[in-house]
Amino acid sequence: MQEYVVNRPDKGAMDRALQKNFSNAAGAILRLAWQAGLLRDEIQHLTWEQVDFLDAAIVLPDRKVPVSRELADWLRARREDRDQSQETVVLSDRDQKPLTPQSISRLARNALDKEGQTEVRLIDLRHDFVLRQLEEHDWQYVSRITGVEAAGLNVHFAEHLEEKKISTRIRREKTRQIDEFALWKLLRAEGNSPAGIALWLTWQAGLRLEEIVALRWEQVKGDRLYLEDREVPLSAGARKALEALAAGGREGYVLTAPRSRQPYDRTRLSKLARAALIRAGLDDLTLRDLRVDCALRSGGEGQILSLVRRQGWVTRNEVMELLDVSRTTAYNRLKLLVSRGKLTQVGARYYPPEAVVPPERQEEAVLEYLAREGFAYRQDIARLLGIGVGQCRPLLQRMVAGGAVVQERQRYRLNHEKSAGEAGLEPAVPAGGERGGGQEV
Repeated sequence: MQEYVVNRPDKGAMDRALQKNFSNAAGAILRLAWQAGLLRDEIQHLTWEQVDFLDAAIVLPDRKVPVSRELADWLRARREDRDQSQETVVLSDRDQKPLTPQSISRLARNALDKEGQTEVRLIDLRHDFVLRQLEEHDWQYVSRITGVEAAGLNVHFAEHLEEKKISTRIRREKTRQIDEFALWKLLRAEGNSPAGIALWLTWQAGLRLEEIVALRWEQVKGDRLYLEDREVPLSAGARKALEALAAGGREGYVLTAPRSRQPYDRTRLSKLARAALIRAGLDDLTLRDLRVDCALRSGGEGQILSLVRRQGWVTRNEVMELLDVSRTTAYNRLKLLVSRGKLTQVGARYYPPEAVVPPERQEEAVLEYLAREGFAYRQDIARLLGIGVGQCRPLLQRMVAGGAVVQERQRYRLNHEKSAGEAGLEPAVPAGGERGGGQEV
């Protein structure tokens, strides 16, 4: 078996090569390989229809590759200079016709040799793209945009990274909102495979991986799982997947490796489940996210949202009483709903997102309203923002203290001593004698 060699190019040499070949075919080939990670065949057949300028991405049959602003601008300039009847991106400089694979390799070879990159091949430019992405992103993301499977990333590229290991940790600031339609499609596709069973039991039953690998058939009885510390109801989908798996026998462990017939290792099962999620485009979704979603659905999400729909908002104390849970548990349930975009928190109340102006937009909305109407009472601001009159007080006090707004008895208006430029608005036109707001009570 031939050794998998990666010859990384020198960045300075690549920058010089791109500059010297700014508008020719060689430069296009080098850019698409080094800055987008495209294979030779993909470069040869790339069409302008596959270049999504709106989302700054190249859309290939098996993946979507985000491109940098530099590459997007270069592609846009090439498109504008090109005969619009030509759909192929990379064309011969001489006759403006699509290139053969051999011509693509030759042009790249000549351009690299001129910059002293004699050991660097066209495929190495793609490899360098993969490595640069791994240095900045999680392997799930890199697998999705390069088309290289997780196992291939670890085998071929991990040794070239400083830590000699590709992190499987997902970095993000907020909880992932689950695309339930995509997840259901994945579950149907996986069926009773080990990954499918793991996903079913995580998302629909809230089991941890260690509980799944230790699960035995005698613990599966009808529509219930009997664990050491609790009894877990099974959804119809999870029960059918287990029943299909049970056709091969109901002895020993539920999930066993096909060759050894031994229970799966926790790490191995986790990798199988993660690989399935990546194939489905759910690369930033974790098994923990699925457990949290299960806990939320079984922990009163429907009751909370129903109460919010009835009265327009909810507080933590009301959730404590509604679900008969502790203050901390109620807080965590509400925070999960906020992180998933189902509620918006304003002060101590939680509202439907579509019913209120989010806190980060409130000051801007107030300034726009005052510029348009001339002045407002506190209850006008409350209606504008979709919140209680009392909740407006801290916001307006901050705006008055900051000098953007002045208070005249019960009225609030823009501070006209500040220029329109400072406020980021056009000069306000004083309101006439008639306006929509009523007096504050």
